[in-house]
Amino acid sequence: MTFQFIRSATALALASFLIVTHQQPAGANDMDRTVTVSASATIHTKPDAARIQTGVVTQDTTARAALAANTEAMANVIDGLKSLGVEAKDIQTTNFNVSPRYNHNRDGRPPELVGYQVTNEVSAMIRDLGKLGEILDKVISLGSNQMRGLSFEVSNAEILKDSARTQAVKNARRRAELIAKAAGAELGEVQVIREGVATTDGPRPTFEATRTAASAVPIESGQQSLSATVTVTWALD
Repeated sequence: MTFQFIRSATALALASFLIVTHQQPAGANDMDRTVTVSASATIHTKPDAARIQTGVVTQDTTARAALAANTEAMANVIDGLKSLGVEAKDIQTTNFNVSPRYNHNRDGRPPELVGYQVTNEVSAMIRDLGKLGEILDKVISLGSNQMRGLSFEVSNAEILKDSARTQAVKNARRRAELIAKAAGAELGEVQVIREGVATTDGPRPTFEATRTAASAVPIESGQQSLSATVTVTWALD
């Protein structure tokens, strides 16, 4: 009796051990298999607008005189922009400053106040590129002696970037299919899509203006490059 009890107990324990060791955590064989690919695409287009940063700097012995001269010159510049078709909503003051001017003596004496400088700058959006050269000549001839920069823009850039986004996704899928096939798998459903920071690259010439300018300023707008980047994760079947 005792022997049979021990043998039965041993068999029961062994059976329990076998049952436990063959049980596996749920989903252990269902490990997620994915592939993640980043891709980009670029389209090229001609800009249809330009932004100029121009202004007037005046100096005089008194702040009042420097301001009066600056105000007159800047009013002429703004009127000139408007006379060539630049709308008021496309002209914005970006900087106005009045600062003293000192003569720094080398003999150890304190700096001597010799006058004042007034700076007034505006940003203007030029939507008719055919007039850009004429506009640059006009503002300089009317008194603008500061030209901080010139940049070209694409007014419907976001819409045009949709083509780059679509192509970027296609590029990502093509690469993902290639990788999956090489690994003996197939693409499943899309799990995650993330868009990177889209960029716009193009010519951004800068130059300093003088009081005299050629009657026809040569300007080349070139092309703008609109880029999009996406990162896509697919399940693998």
